[in-house]
Amino acid sequence: MSSRASLLRRLIIHRHRSIDDNIGSVQPQHQRQLIPIRHHYSNPHQRYSNPGPDLAGVRAFTSLSTPWPCRPRASLSPSSFFSSLVAGRGQGEEPEAEVLDMDAGTVRCAANYAPLTPLSFIERAAAVYGDRAAVVYGEARRRTWREVRERCVRVAAALATRLGVARGDVVAVLSPNVPAMYELHFAVPMAGAVLCTFNTRHDAAMVSALLKHSGAKVFLVESSLLDIGKAALKRLADQPNAASIPFLVIMSDDAGSVKDSGCAADYDYEGLIKNAPSKFDVRWPANELDPITLNYTSGTTSRPKGVVYNHRGAYLNTIGTVLAYDITPMPTYLWTVPMFHCNGWHLPWGVAMQGGTNVCLRHFTAGVIFDSIARNGVTHMGGAPTVLNMIVNAPAADRRLLPGTVRVMTGGAPPPPRVLAGMEELGFVVYHIYGLTETHGPATVCTWMPEWDTLPAEERARLKARQGFHHIAMEEVDVKDPATMESVPRDGEAAGEVMFRGNTVMSGYYRDIDATKEAMAGGWLHTGDLAVRHPDGYIQLKDRAKDIIISGGENISSIEVESVIFSHPAVLEAAVVARPDKHWGETPCAFVKLKDGARATEAGIIGFCRERMPHYMAPKTVVFEDLPKTSTGKTQKFVLREKARAMGSLTKTGSSSKL
Repeated sequence: MSSRASLLRRLIIHRHRSIDDNIGSVQPQHQRQLIPIRHHYSNPHQRYSNPGPDLAGVRAFTSLSTPWPCRPRASLSPSSFFSSLVAGRGQGEEPEAEVLDMDAGTVRCAANYAPLTPLSFIERAAAVYGDRAAVVYGEARRRTWREVRERCVRVAAALATRLGVARGDVVAVLSPNVPAMYELHFAVPMAGAVLCTFNTRHDAAMVSALLKHSGAKVFLVESSLLDIGKAALKRLADQPNAASIPFLVIMSDDAGSVKDSGCAADYDYEGLIKNAPSKFDVRWPANELDPITLNYTSGTTSRPKGVVYNHRGAYLNTIGTVLAYDITPMPTYLWTVPMFHCNGWHLPWGVAMQGGTNVCLRHFTAGVIFDSIARNGVTHMGGAPTVLNMIVNAPAADRRLLPGTVRVMTGGAPPPPRVLAGMEELGFVVYHIYGLTETHGPATVCTWMPEWDTLPAEERARLKARQGFHHIAMEEVDVKDPATMESVPRDGEAAGEVMFRGNTVMSGYYRDIDATKEAMAGGWLHTGDLAVRHPDGYIQLKDRAKDIIISGGENISSIEVESVIFSHPAVLEAAVVARPDKHWGETPCAFVKLKDGARATEAGIIGFCRERMPHYMAPKTVVFEDLPKTSTGKTQKFVLREKARAMGSLTKTGSSSKL
C-alpha cells in the first residue's frame, strides 16, 4: 500500500472512531461519514480569481425577507442527497468530504465532485476560445470571449459590492436581445443571485406585479423600455404597504446616453462595469440545486406563475439542447429567440459551451434575418413557427442565398407541415423541439432518421411535425391517462396527457407550493398538453386540453384544423378556437390572416376544409384579421377565445342544424 493510500485510510479510520466516540455507539462501516480533505480552485489565466465555492463564508439567509433561503451546507445532515462536499462549520475550518462506502474506499470530495452549473461554460470558453468573437452586435460591436467573461465578472462584482446583492437575491431584467442581456445570464449567477427576465411586451402593470412577486433587489432596464420600467416602479411605490423598491440600472447601447438623457436612475450599466472592484471571487453555487433563474410563464397580475430553475437543471438542459440541435464547436448563432423566454432555450449558456459567436439582434424582420445570415456566416438560429413562416413568405427582394447550412430549431407550437416544407426548399435544416417553461424549455426532439430522407416532401414534413422523444438530459416523457396514470397504447389514436420526469424539470412554482404539488402529482410533471403516441414511440401533440373543441360530443383538434387551413395557398396564418353553439355545444371558429395581395372568402375556406377533412371538423366561422401574438411568436388564443365567445351561438334556438 502506498504512503498516500495508507494515510488516507488512517484518516478515515481515525475519523470513523472519533464519530463513534462522540455519539457513544458503534456505527456500521458502510455508513457515510465526513473526513477533512483540503481543496483549492484557482484560475490563474484570468484577471479575476475564480476559487471554488467557499461555503464557510456563505451567509445564512433564513429570514422571511429573503426570497431565496440559502442555508449553510453544514446545517444539512451527512445523508442529504445534495449536501455540500466542501462546507465548513465556520470560518477557518477545513472543508469536508463524504465517505460513500467505507469498505470500498470511495469518497465524494472536491477532487471528484463540483456542483454542476452553466457558469463553467464561460470559464472554459474564455480559456479555450479567449481571442475568438463571442458577441457581435451591429457593424461595430464585437467582443471576444475573454472580454465578455471579464465584463460578466465585473458586473457580478458591482452587483455584490455596490448594490449589496447577496446569495439568493433576485435581479430582474427588462431588455431585448442586446449584448448586456447576454452578459447578465452569467453575471447575475456569478454574484450568487437569481436572474429574472421579463417579457418585453409586458405593460407597466404586469411588470410592477412581477417585481413585487419576485422581490427583486435590482431592476435593470434597457433604455428603449425605460418608460415602462419607470412606470412599473412608480406603481410599485404607490401601492399600500409597498415593498422595498429595487435599484434601477439603465442599460444603453451608447454609454454616454444615460447621463445625457437626464433620466432618474440609480446606476448605469456601463458605469457599473467601469467602476467595479479590481478583484472579485465568483460566487459558485453552494448546492447545484440552488436557483439560477426565475422565469414567469402565463398568468395574471393577481397570480403570477414563476418557474424556478436550478444550476443542475440549467447545466444538463444546456447539454441536452446542444446535442439535440447538433451545435458543433464554434458555431455562429443568430438571436431570434427572445432571451427572456426560458432563458433563450438555454442557448446563452449553450453557445458559450461550444465557444461560438452570438449575433445579437434588438429586433428583426425577414430581411434582417437573411442579411444577418449572409453577413455573419450564421450556422444556427431558432424561432417559433411564426418566425419560420415569416422566412418562408419573405418577398424575393428580402431573400439572400444562404452561405452554408443553417440549422433552425423551432418549437413553441406545432409547426405546420407546409411551413416545414418551405424552409427545406430554402435550404434550412429544421429541428423540431417541444417543451414548456416548466421543463427548462426544450425537452423533446423529433430525432430524424436517415431512411426518411428518400420519402416524398409532404411525408417528410408530416414526420418532422411530430414532437418525438425526450432529449438526452430528460429522464422520460410519456403520454398517460391522467385519471389512471397508465400509459396510452402506441397506436397513434389513443390520446392522453404529456408528462415528464427528470433532472430538467423545474424546481417548482415560486411561492406557490400548492401549484407545485399539483403540477408534479404522482411523480410526473403534468403539462396539460394532449397527444398520441405512434407505434415507433414518437409522440405527437393534438392540442392543449383547454383548446380541444367539443362539438356534438366529438373532440376536434384545433391543431389538425389549423394544419389544413395553412395548406390553403392564400393563407399566411391561422388559429382555430371554439365558438359556443346552442345546438352542438361548440363549433370550430377560424381566425385567418391572408398573404399580401391574396384573396379568399369565408365560404371558400370552409369549402377547402370540408374537401380535406370530416365535415364536423371543418370551421363553421372564418374571421379575417391579424392574429394577436406573444413576443415569442405564439398566437394568443385566449384573446381569440374571448372574441369567439362574444360572437354568441352560431345556431339559433329552434333552427335546424347540419354539420
